[in-house]
Amino acid sequence: MEMNQYLSMFIDESRDHLQAMNDNLLNLENAPEDISIVQAIFRSAHTLKGMSATMGFEDLASLTHEMENVLDLVRNDKLHMSAPIFDALFQSLDHLESMVTDIINGGTGKADVADTVKSLQAIVSGDVGTKEASASAEEASAIDLDEFQFNILKQSMESDHHVYYIHVLVNENCMLKAARAYMVFDALENNGEIVKSTPSVQDIEQEQFDRQFSVYYITHLEADALKKLIENVSEIEKAEVTGLTEETLDEMFKAKNEAAAAVAQAPKKEAAPTATDSNGAPAKPAAPKTGAQVNRTIRVDIERLDQLMNLFSEMLIDRVRLESLSSEIQRTDLTETVEHMARISSELQNLVLKLRMVPIETVFNRFPRMIRDIAKSLEKKVDLVVTGADTELDRTVVDEIGDPLVHLLRNAVDHGIETPGERSGAGKPEMGTIHLRAYHGGNNVFIEIEEDGKGINRDRVLKTAIKNGVVTQEAGESMSDNEVYQLLFAAGFSTADKITDISGRGVGLDVVKSKINSLGGQVHVESKLHQGTKFTIQLPLTLSIITAMLIRLGDEKYAIPLSAIVETMLAEKTQLKHVHGNTMIEYREGMIPVISLKKVLECPTADEEAQEYHLVIVKKGEKHAALMVDEFIGQQEIVLKTLGQYLKNIFAVSGATILGDGQVALIIDPSVLIK
Repeated sequence: MEMNQYLSMFIDESRDHLQAMNDNLLNLENAPEDISIVQAIFRSAHTLKGMSATMGFEDLASLTHEMENVLDLVRNDKLHMSAPIFDALFQSLDHLESMVTDIINGGTGKADVADTVKSLQAIVSGDVGTKEASASAEEASAIDLDEFQFNILKQSMESDHHVYYIHVLVNENCMLKAARAYMVFDALENNGEIVKSTPSVQDIEQEQFDRQFSVYYITHLEADALKKLIENVSEIEKAEVTGLTEETLDEMFKAKNEAAAAVAQAPKKEAAPTATDSNGAPAKPAAPKTGAQVNRTIRVDIERLDQLMNLFSEMLIDRVRLESLSSEIQRTDLTETVEHMARISSELQNLVLKLRMVPIETVFNRFPRMIRDIAKSLEKKVDLVVTGADTELDRTVVDEIGDPLVHLLRNAVDHGIETPGERSGAGKPEMGTIHLRAYHGGNNVFIEIEEDGKGINRDRVLKTAIKNGVVTQEAGESMSDNEVYQLLFAAGFSTADKITDISGRGVGLDVVKSKINSLGGQVHVESKLHQGTKFTIQLPLTLSIITAMLIRLGDEKYAIPLSAIVETMLAEKTQLKHVHGNTMIEYREGMIPVISLKKVLECPTADEEAQEYHLVIVKKGEKHAALMVDEFIGQQEIVLKTLGQYLKNIFAVSGATILGDGQVALIIDPSVLIK
């Protein structure tokens, strides 16, 4: 096996473990006492460390080793998860993902992770993360003080000195934390004696601490004067001064001894083993056994799947050609052989398509972490509920749909979900909810992003659209709510008062729509003011082979995707109505426009003077239209081919296909014909 094959295996396995660690860390944030989750994260980190060391990626191995040290303390109940620990672990995962991406791009996987390593080492040493910033003096003392220090503090109290536990918080934007800490220490030493510092004085001098530090202090000053003395130092956000008594010290010393004795006498307790999958994540309960059931899988290069699809596409074209020739020759043995080949190739087609199908969770998996980080930066509370992540979609579509979903989700957090204060004032729970759903519907996959936020202000959107010349005042007055919401997708349209680095309602939504349309999909918006907004994306299952209706227009054949067709109908000339210069026809208790493909495609040989018309009813969301054609040829599976670089952006044409008789048929895109 060549080295690049080992590298390919390393990359695939690394991605799996990083995703599992991300998912499990998010789960652990919701259940910080669940040791089984910690065990799963530890196993993934341990495996990744071994793989990295074997491949010679030392920086990866070193960082995972530091993570391992922290997780080992947590799983052995020597350390409890806290916000600083979560932040350090998430930051470590970000570095690991960047390093693996660098390796994928041909790099060495090296990165400057010194700050993150220091954070992890500080957690292990007990200087950061063992207690929250607001921890009480009693909790901190039981861990920090030894017997000698207890005695010093007690003797000082007997000599009528004040003993304090002081917690100091430095401003978040402070550039010289060590210098500010030194000024605090200097002020304290001029007025008393520091017995213990956490972190150590050496670490503080080297800026190896977060924004906070604490000391045990003996002085003659009163608490208020001491607090004022510290907070007078520039860039000190606040100081908490807690007075200690002899009784408090005695209780803490007793509790410390009892805890130490309990640890020494207790038998080692191992966490119950948890079944995990190949990624180190907790496995789903096994199904009842009905015999030997072993799932065997192999990894296949995506390029090979693409090549297989291309070869099958060519075979499908030849199959249609053989069926056409067989019907002309009319030989029984040839007809039977071709029919058998058609059945086999249909089964092969289904198999090839299934091979290309991947669960959309490969895209969804990165969103919980993204939502967490955005919500935290905006100081909002957001719960992302994901359903249908196992819904399968063609790999090509999955690769392309990620960016539009990222934008819509960012939009939902930034401009959909309100702040906790705003939600409370509106009678809503402080925690906003975003639902991310995927499900199958016919030959399509639907993805919904729904939030319970402030909703879209219809009047504001319409007013902005009229102001920017997107629609006229007259047209705006007759627009439905859904038509107004579609204006959000106009190029450069925005109702945002200010554009943030997260998103802006409307900014970039034209790009989102263009990307979805290029995938053969559609996007719709529903919203209720003060209740929330829902974006629904409709996508085809596959982009390579589609079922279409062949139609004739003059001397040419065209294909219309079956997914866009509602029905076909024959209409008498007398059924056509002319309203304000537009041709219309009555359809399902309403009137829909009749679109002449002769005019759209400039086909001069098309006959529109007949007394009976062939109409193809197509849909786009809730809108319908009738396409006028000369003849219905029939339904057929076709291979979608792009038109190449020289024939880009042809109106109403999404591609072409080769028919069984060797002719090329253009594929109509009905969505652009419906306004």
